[in-house]
Amino acid sequence: MPPKTRFERSDIVEAAFAIARDEGLEAVTARRVADKLGSSVAPIYNNFETIDELVRAVVEHVLAISRSILAEQQGESVFENIGRASLVFARTYPRLARDLMLKPNPWIAANEQQDHTLVEMMAEDPELAGWSKAECRRLLLQMRAFQMGLMLMTVNNQIPSWAADIDQEQLLMQTAGELVQARKTKV
Repeated sequence: MPPKTRFERSDIVEAAFAIARDEGLEAVTARRVADKLGSSVAPIYNNFETIDELVRAVVEHVLAISRSILAEQQGESVFENIGRASLVFARTYPRLARDLMLKPNPWIAANEQQDHTLVEMMAEDPELAGWSKAECRRLLLQMRAFQMGLMLMTVNNQIPSWAADIDQEQLLMQTAGELVQARKTKV
């Protein structure tokens, strides 16, 4: 009899991520992950107490991917990079974008640490010099409302045909610029 194959925690998360990427987070079950690995469910439960714990690990993996996409952006400002990264994520992982934005979930609803990191990055942007953290948070919320709408239109193929030639990144940047300018005129 051949020796048992050991699966590392990261192997299990990768298998679960592949299922979530293609079919959604709700499709992640012990049996589906085991089938993907070519094993029994034992390795899953040896590494994770519950499927919810595994799904949380998948969401953390997704957030790491999101941070990586953000780090790869080379726009003129941090704020621009945040917007561009959101569109890249939506285009690359449409199913996950829908799962994490359209459905109530305990993982993303109020990711305070992510927001804190983004506000810290925004505070370093020369265009936002002198803005308080509260002003940066408000701008982030305003832009997120527009950005999420655009992302959802993208992942659900709901961009109207008359707008097909409009560059979505350019539209996002234009809106961000207008929000910044509107705020500056109020100060």
